[in-house]
Amino acid sequence: MAVDEGLADWVTEACAPLGAISRKRMFGGAALYCDGFAFAILAFDALWFKADAESDAAWDAIGAERFAVTRDGGKVQSINYRRAPDDVYDDADAMRDWAGLAIAASRRAPVKTRKT
Repeated sequence: MAVDEGLADWVTEACAPLGAISRKRMFGGAALYCDGFAFAILAFDALWFKADAESDAAWDAIGAERFAVTRDGGKVQSINYRRAPDDVYDDADAMRDWAGLAIAASRRAPVKTRKT
């Protein structure tokens, strides 16, 4: 799975007013960061925004699918990211609105420390 560079560039451009946007490749996709906080992933030819208990109602209201992958052996693994609504792909204001919700969720998440 390759990263859609056009989509990555669009997210970076549209979200620039929200903070410093960067990306890091991961597992054939990419994680997107705003000021160092992971707020989105690019995977399976789609954009997925971070969600949490506080923002889940907004995602549920639009029927946003949860990110899930099926592992070897058939086990389904889900993480709390939601598929971006279609309007973010061509509307910078919509992109910033939904990305802002995801960035807020990311900032609320507990900080993970690496084991040494």
